[in-house]
Amino acid sequence: MLEELRITGLGVIDDTTLRLTSGMNVITGETGAGKTMVVTGLGLLFGGRADAGRVRADPGRAVVEGRLKLRGNLGDAVRTRVTDAGGEVDDDGSILLTRTVTAEGRSRAHVGGRSMPVSTLSELGEQILAVHGQSDQLRLLRPSEQRSALDRFAGPGHEKLIESYREAFARWRSVVEDLADRRRNARQRSQEADLLKLGLDEITRVDPQPGEDDDLRNEVQRLEHAEGLRVAAALAGQALAGGVEAADDTPDATQLLGLARRTLEGQSGVDASLGDLASRIEEAATLVADVSSELSAYLSSLDADPARLEAIYERRAALRALTRKYADDVDGVIAWAEHARTKLGELDSSDELLDELDSERKRLEATVGELAGRLTAARREAAGRFSEAVSVELAGLAMPHSRVEVAVLTRAPSRDEPAVTVDGETLAAGADGADEVELRLHAHPGAPALPLQKGASGGELSRVMLAIEVVFAGAGGPPTLVFDEVDSGVGGTAAVEIGRRLARLARTHQVLVVTHLPQVAAFADRHLVVAKDTGGAITTSGVRIVEETERARELSRMLAGLPDSDLGIAHAEELLSVAAREKRA
Repeated sequence: MLEELRITGLGVIDDTTLRLTSGMNVITGETGAGKTMVVTGLGLLFGGRADAGRVRADPGRAVVEGRLKLRGNLGDAVRTRVTDAGGEVDDDGSILLTRTVTAEGRSRAHVGGRSMPVSTLSELGEQILAVHGQSDQLRLLRPSEQRSALDRFAGPGHEKLIESYREAFARWRSVVEDLADRRRNARQRSQEADLLKLGLDEITRVDPQPGEDDDLRNEVQRLEHAEGLRVAAALAGQALAGGVEAADDTPDATQLLGLARRTLEGQSGVDASLGDLASRIEEAATLVADVSSELSAYLSSLDADPARLEAIYERRAALRALTRKYADDVDGVIAWAEHARTKLGELDSSDELLDELDSERKRLEATVGELAGRLTAARREAAGRFSEAVSVELAGLAMPHSRVEVAVLTRAPSRDEPAVTVDGETLAAGADGADEVELRLHAHPGAPALPLQKGASGGELSRVMLAIEVVFAGAGGPPTLVFDEVDSGVGGTAAVEIGRRLARLARTHQVLVVTHLPQVAAFADRHLVVAKDTGGAITTSGVRIVEETERARELSRMLAGLPDSDLGIAHAEELLSVAAREKRA
């Protein structure tokens, strides 16, 4: 759960801290007091888009800090993710998150005391938090969102089926586009292929080898300077053999080193350090002998071969002809040839290949059609369960005679979308299947089933949204749920039922509710009030926890706008008493 939230320099909020509980947290306050900034702060903390216009001019930056304390498998996974990224987890298992936004629009994120990309906060937010506001209600009116809601409800097995369909659909479309391109541009492809073949034929005739130009360059230098190399090697060998002008009885370097070693070894009994030096001289003698032997072999290998030199000149000329056309060096020419061979395969527009691609297209199209049919059947099966579950929740939200129907509709083929055959019928297919999903509302018995955007009022839409969220919560999901004035347009008995449902949701989730309804606020486990301070030159807002008498006064203000009204306070206390009984039930 989110234990604590501190907001500094954001909108009308100068510096305030919200201490949250694990159950139902309600946030209330006058219009314009800054309740929305609390939700905005939560969005920032979990990777939402930064708006520099929300940052207060003084101090010129907004900071949102939150302390998370999670349990179970999710807690273990999040802590592992944070520590793997270099962050630190506190001794009690909690994690500190921070998001900073400057007035210039720069944004920084810290997780566990370590600077990290904002995307890390977004990743954590997807696992921890779900925010629902009036904008979410508008999104629910879109067919794609309604399909996503049904797919989410259908469960993990259904999601795997969607993944299989999307993979097959992507492969099918890729083959279709490749085949169409080869047929459409056959002449251009043929011309480009001919040019590549000419280049490959020229390179194949020369047959360059990796690094060959460098090897030939080194060999040319050796052959061109063979006499100089021979003189140098001979002089070095003579020097090791006793000097350039040495007589027959002149000792060579190896003999001199042997004399030095034996002399030192003769005195090593007196001073052991001379023995160490004698060993090192022996190593030097061995090295000199090896060098002398290699010089002899080198002299034997030197051969001023004019024929070989001429052959190398011709070979280098052939390689330079290739490097002038295709690359800067021989390795580049070889890479060009490999790329050309690959490209030739892509340019192939032969009848044989076209027939092969067409067969693959038909096979994949049949697979997509088969998976689309399975996907439609699975959605229709889930639609019945989803409709029943949401309708049950609506009955508990003071809409006992309303029913939600989920229609899974197939789409007729059009020019803009590809078509597949599903169970003998040609249908339009997209990346999510061959059907549309539409949520419909039966407002009362006998009323026609109308799409939500046509048949639901603002208050009804709020309750449908809440009913869907309660259904989703029963199947798992993020542990913290935020509802930002989703009770707009609702009052009376319906408001009490919304409060009761949110309180029930808070038994298994941490729930944060921004509301203007006292009937909802009465069910809170913790009631926080956002209040404006207009005493200074600049209006600021802060958040405080209200309990007992203060809480009754706040509910009285929400009921009648009169926090000190005896009648309003009596009504508020009655609301609190009813809510307490309902929560114990």
